[in-house]
Amino acid sequence: MRNAIEVVNVSKSFGAIKAVDNVSFTVKEGEIFGFLGPNGAGKTTTMRMITGLIKPDSGVIRIFGVDILRDHIKAKQLMGILPEMSNAYIDLSAWDNLMLVGGLYGVPKKICEERGERLLKQFKLFDRRNQLVKGFSKGMKQRLLVCMALIHEPILLLLDEPTSGLDVESTILIREVLKKLNENGVTVFITTHNMDEASRLCERVAIMHHGKIIVTDTVDNVRDKTERFKILEVIFDKAADFTELASLSVNGDFNVSGERVRVVVEDVDSVVNRIVDYARNNSIRIISLNTLSPSLEEAFIKLTGS
Repeated sequence: MRNAIEVVNVSKSFGAIKAVDNVSFTVKEGEIFGFLGPNGAGKTTTMRMITGLIKPDSGVIRIFGVDILRDHIKAKQLMGILPEMSNAYIDLSAWDNLMLVGGLYGVPKKICEERGERLLKQFKLFDRRNQLVKGFSKGMKQRLLVCMALIHEPILLLLDEPTSGLDVESTILIREVLKKLNENGVTVFITTHNMDEASRLCERVAIMHHGKIIVTDTVDNVRDKTERFKILEVIFDKAADFTELASLSVNGDFNVSGERVRVVVEDVDSVVNRIVDYARNNSIRIISLNTLSPSLEEAFIKLTGS
């Protein structure tokens, strides 16, 4: 499998501020990759270097093996880009915006029209295609911008905070389309500080902090790496005196609410056996037993302190 994006020892400074400090990571072809970090971490600067908007001070960036500095036109033709601060031309219609961008990418007129119709229908904008963009809501504008990023059918889609501040309908629609695109082979790279979005969409993530990558892994592994202890939640068929189970917890983390017991443990296997023995000895049935991992948001906070 090819690498869609290779970032190798890349650095970028603005005066005395080192925004990106010797960063390296890869994005595999065909995955949805999340680039996470608090505000000011260096995410947007890295995105701008990947898309060729600014040059790194040092290091190499390749898009499907194409060096972004040596052959930036070829590299950009492989990408569809949605920058954080981008906007459509508000005095043009949605249709004219799409045709303009398609023409800039050299898409033949007939093909551009066919794609434009399909994309606008997919993003529920076709009925508004001839209206000026100045009358669109923020969600509609963002959906149009995604259409514009896709008009030349790129094999790599890069999005900077694609659903930030959007209404629920637009957010769900964009997420669904991104998943469908990915199923059809498009590699997706998303920068975001929305942990819920990253958890829903991404297979792997990199977390950036103070200009450096502090972890790159699957979402599940990032969560697991930050938590030595697990939360064990048990629901019994009736309320009882569960104080005997309190000794199973670490650091005194033990909570009872009616028939529900939550206990923080280190060795899940031994505690589960103890709970089963307890239920049998006290003639209580276990309705459910689950091990709860920390959320990606909790892992993010622990890793970055943000």
